[in-house]
Amino acid sequence: MKIIIAPDSFKESMSAELAANAVKQGFQAIFPHATYLSLPIADGGEGTVDALIAAIGGERITVEVSGPLNQTVMATYGLLHQGETAVIEMAEASGLMLVAPKDRNPMLTHSFGTGQLIKDALDKGVKQIILGVGGSATIDGGVGMLQALGAIFYDAQQQVLGLGGEVLNHITKIDLANLDPRLQHCQIDIACDVDNPLVGERGAAAIFGPQKGTTAEMVITLEQGLNQLANVIEQMTGTDYRHLSGGGAAGGISVAAAAFMGAQLKPGIEIVIQAVNLEKEIVDTDLVIVGEGSMDGQTAGGKAPIGIAKVAAKHNVPVIALSGVLGKGVEALHQEGIDAFFSILPRLCPLEEALTEGAMNLQQTAYNVAKVLKLGQQL
Repeated sequence: MKIIIAPDSFKESMSAELAANAVKQGFQAIFPHATYLSLPIADGGEGTVDALIAAIGGERITVEVSGPLNQTVMATYGLLHQGETAVIEMAEASGLMLVAPKDRNPMLTHSFGTGQLIKDALDKGVKQIILGVGGSATIDGGVGMLQALGAIFYDAQQQVLGLGGEVLNHITKIDLANLDPRLQHCQIDIACDVDNPLVGERGAAAIFGPQKGTTAEMVITLEQGLNQLANVIEQMTGTDYRHLSGGGAAGGISVAAAAFMGAQLKPGIEIVIQAVNLEKEIVDTDLVIVGEGSMDGQTAGGKAPIGIAKVAAKHNVPVIALSGVLGKGVEALHQEGIDAFFSILPRLCPLEEALTEGAMNLQQTAYNVAKVLKLGQQL
């Protein structure tokens, strides 16, 4: 019997790798001779580098870059597939958690450090870059990233513009003559799990601005700036990127990457599934186990467990989900390829206790599920 164990992280409780190990230990106690393949999963956001390295191997590269407010940051990314693929989390270099709450201001924060990580990966000869854009502190339209890669932005007086969302309204010209030419020969995939456009009521400034520190006045200014950036891009490319699905992610960095770096925006879980070769591995698999901290009706909207379940369904492989909490509407997941789901909580308890005991509870639940499967074989 071959079992694939592919959980996402259980937020604030355990990493995807730790969760996979807990499930494996529980199952091995009942099925010691089964073949187990642990594939810790992430959806392109925080933890993607760790999950992919744990699943398929690779190395971590740490680089000194400019943080979102020009502070020095030691940012880490992953190299996979013998150095052919780089996995970069934008949050490592340009993340919200790198800025103290009192200092959060998207007029000033920028994505320059993310561009430095991309440049470092290109220096190492990668042929593919996976960029996860969750958790950013920025609404600079990806201008900082492009500046780090050689682009120059000018205002109406032909003065070179600096960094931060405050420059957006002043952009009248973008010089790409020195944009790193290696980008043309590198496949760039943006792991993007929102469909928000660049501008408008659901745009980068209106929806994501407040959590990054904007005032109501800043939202208006940044909205105007993103429209100005879109105008210049449209003049240069002939394409209006204002309503690109996902273009509003990470303060508009997806638009810059799509327009000038040939990037493709894809659901994060699809990118990760491809990176770990799940389609190939699942062909001769008997059971798949997925999991994450909380599952409900919203999980069907593209979360990691559903991405895995859909691949399994194509090959008629049953899927069991283990979750910390099963919320409202979870029954809908039966229609998405999950055959059975179980909460790992053995009793009512304070949240802190549930988080602390997560790995132990997950292992015990996996043991009990395996025990039931064993009984079923004997009936």
